[in-house]
Amino acid sequence: MLTSAQMLAFQRDGYVVVPAFSSPALCEQIVAFAKDELAKQAIPIEFEADTRYPGAPESRTAEGGATARRLLMATERSPQLLAWATGEPLKSLLIQLLGEGVTLSQAHHNCIMTKQPAFSSTTGWHRDSRYWHFARPELVSAWLALGNEQPENGCLWVIPGSHRVVIDVNQLDQYQFLRTDLAVNEGLLSAALPVPLVQGDLLLFHSNLFHAAGRNTTGMTKFSMVFTYRSADNPPKAGTRSALKPEIPLA
Repeated sequence: MLTSAQMLAFQRDGYVVVPAFSSPALCEQIVAFAKDELAKQAIPIEFEADTRYPGAPESRTAEGGATARRLLMATERSPQLLAWATGEPLKSLLIQLLGEGVTLSQAHHNCIMTKQPAFSSTTGWHRDSRYWHFARPELVSAWLALGNEQPENGCLWVIPGSHRVVIDVNQLDQYQFLRTDLAVNEGLLSAALPVPLVQGDLLLFHSNLFHAAGRNTTGMTKFSMVFTYRSADNPPKAGTRSALKPEIPLA
């Protein structure tokens, strides 16, 4: 269970780290599974070119374009991954944050992230809610570090408290990334800090929290697993991408 201090930290900062949430043995099992899926090119896979991030390769045939970025639909790839994402002890933490009736969205995240040293594009400052369509932008993502995460291999950076900040559309670029060339954004950007994680650590973060990630400059692939959840009274809007895939209630 999250402590009262951890609950307050999430409410204040928009994220909280739960140390040693999963065992190193489990993490290594998932990494081995992910490497096997990559070797088999087991679809669906999102490649670097598919991200359309600023600076990403223009096509899969361009340099780095065919580098795998995410093994998508993790819930359908393995009963072990589904059990981790929908069972205890994660379920209890999510109920604390979202209330009873927590539901897993299969349309967003639901993946093993594979930030590779061969090529990895930079992810600019953004809120996940920029392209999600729910009644409210109040979802929680659970990010499991399958290995150590540091700035050198592209760990997440966050702007604490930014989930509560009202942003004008002019502060964002055409892709809804926070513009780094505007004086009005300097205060937010100056508060940014990295979130280093040790293998097995769990990062819980709000869908409105501004976060970013750099490139992997090491010689080893960084593996992470991430799923996203909503409360019972925050359904996806009909006809949007968020409603394209069936959701999974955490019974």
